[in-house]
Amino acid sequence: MKVIVIGSKGFIGQHLCKYFQERGAEVWGADVVVDYVNTERYFLIDSSNSDFGSVFKQQEYDLCVNCSGAASVPASLKNPIRDYYLNTVNVFKLLEAIRNEQRNCRFINLSSAAVYGNPVSLPVSEAAVPDPLSPYGIHKLQSEQICREFYEFHKIPTCSLRIFSVYGPGQQKQLFWDLLQKANSGQAFSLFGTGMESRDFIFVTDLFRVIELVYEHSDFNADVINVANGEEIFIKDAVSVFFSLFNKEISYTFSGDSRKGDPVNWKADISKLRSFGYQPSVDITSGLETYYNYYKK
Repeated sequence: MKVIVIGSKGFIGQHLCKYFQERGAEVWGADVVVDYVNTERYFLIDSSNSDFGSVFKQQEYDLCVNCSGAASVPASLKNPIRDYYLNTVNVFKLLEAIRNEQRNCRFINLSSAAVYGNPVSLPVSEAAVPDPLSPYGIHKLQSEQICREFYEFHKIPTCSLRIFSVYGPGQQKQLFWDLLQKANSGQAFSLFGTGMESRDFIFVTDLFRVIELVYEHSDFNADVINVANGEEIFIKDAVSVFFSLFNKEISYTFSGDSRKGDPVNWKADISKLRSFGYQPSVDITSGLETYYNYYKK
């Protein structure tokens, strides 16, 4: 099996490359970061004018996983055009390169549960009407539509994964990274919301198993698949579990203020994913312990 990971220097991309390598796959990476060591199977992408033609001209692949793009709601509100280019335009460029060079390469696009916004009911299934609350969510939805365009008009095999809240070692953004920084400050602090907001967390190694299962079982007919553990976890409980790992008392409160673009409650219907054979292997307690110990070292 030959795999190309776009965004191979990012949090998910780095780990995904290693995951496939450990399973005997031939893995190539592509990113905007200069790599002076692993140059044999690595493509440097020009961040100012991304062109993926050379990536697909020089080597044939069974699978392309797009782990690139921006992943910040606040950043998308502050700089929407940057978010648009990274999450939407680059997906089009990738699929156009595949269309021109190797039309049989399967394409997995990492989308986001942000396309749902605030679901009308929980758990939210893939059939729910998208209603994004931020430029980030809108751009991720547009990337899914681009995948559908290339499948319907050019027969390029595509699939989009609506990832809910992924976390794990190496992540330097989102909730638990923010909690880590605040806890290490040694001062009392305030968190957004009431604590009754909820997310459906998935540990990063479970995400890689999902990608493997999707490659094996998806029809790649521009389908969309929820990626989560199917468990609603309240933020106050996740924070409590995480801070119980610290050998000190941490003083914090919830401000009650909401943050623009953030949904309130999430829980995924993962029936489609379970039909592929997926079973979560890392619960929130053991996952956060692994995350904490990684940064402690």
